[in-house]
Amino acid sequence: MSVASEIINETQSETKPGFLARRRQNDQQPDPSLAFVPSPAFAAASFAALAVGVLTFLIGLWNHDMGLAEKGFYATLLPFGLFGVISLQKSVRDKAEGTPTTSFYLILSGVAVGISALLMAVGLFNATWPLPDKGFFGMSFVLAMFAAVVIQKNVRDQELAKQL
Repeated sequence: MSVASEIINETQSETKPGFLARRRQNDQQPDPSLAFVPSPAFAAASFAALAVGVLTFLIGLWNHDMGLAEKGFYATLLPFGLFGVISLQKSVRDKAEGTPTTSFYLILSGVAVGISALLMAVGLFNATWPLPDKGFFGMSFVLAMFAAVVIQKNVRDQELAKQL
């Protein structure tokens, strides 16, 4: 047996599934040794990323020269997208942890994320703005969506650690 195959076999035998998949045999609770608690610095950075994403998006809307209907369109997409990604992340995590969830809500959350992303992409594609403006709004939207998912995960991980 070669050294490389020995390393691969050792690595595969030591690989353990995450805390969502591992359960204690007696009470089906998550294994406390696998609770991933985010550091305070990471949690603060996540909230800062959300604040930067949302505030830059809203300040950009306030200062950009566009009609009120167009501003309303983009202002509506932001909370719709945030709600969608938070709901989707919660549904996926609930399902992974074994919490009863309906497939309908999971699909509905995914559709909400898809619609908000599609509407943002189509709106930016059809806008007559310079490319830096389109990139600014697109990136601040993506930053806010990503930060919302990370914050939702941090909150769930902190609550799990408190229960254990």
